[in-house]
Amino acid sequence: MKYLIVGLGNIGPEYAYTRHNIGFNIADELVKQLGGTFSNLRLAYYSEVSFKGKKMHVIKPTTFMNLSGKAVNYWMHELRIPLENVLVIVDDLALPLGKLRLKMQGSSAGHNGLRSIEGLCGGQGYPRLRFGIGDDFPKGRQADYVLSNFDKDEQPELPALIDTSIELIKSFVTIGPAKTMTAFNK
Repeated sequence: MKYLIVGLGNIGPEYAYTRHNIGFNIADELVKQLGGTFSNLRLAYYSEVSFKGKKMHVIKPTTFMNLSGKAVNYWMHELRIPLENVLVIVDDLALPLGKLRLKMQGSSAGHNGLRSIEGLCGGQGYPRLRFGIGDDFPKGRQADYVLSNFDKDEQPELPALIDTSIELIKSFVTIGPAKTMTAFNK
């Protein structure tokens, strides 16, 4: 069984540690912990790692967030991975910082990266790891908020949250979504 793990974010050093790039940050740490490295290939930074006999193809789209579906669609078909084995790691304004949720399907909830994947990859029926980034921004300032760095008081929490996200991903590929949701969706 093989899986496509998709970390969403924007390329470029100016976005590296923004809230919107938490998917890239988790993908980076997952690949690092499993001894892999990324190569710049078609439409994405790509790595292949294994955990307990499960092969994970990890991508970070180089298409920018709004066109993420282009990269996901390409790699999904190139590797012949069914939509239910594509796990998208995404920032989520609707969840407070530190809250993680595995969902097997759902709407884009206004997230442009998810909207692109939905439009190009066959609908809403793909799993996603929603990483809560909170919603502490003034009305009309959502874009500024998601493209800002985590606050100084939030930054110490990030390594543990990223590690928990990686444990969730490992659980998803080894024991499946149902048991993973029971263990991590609290």
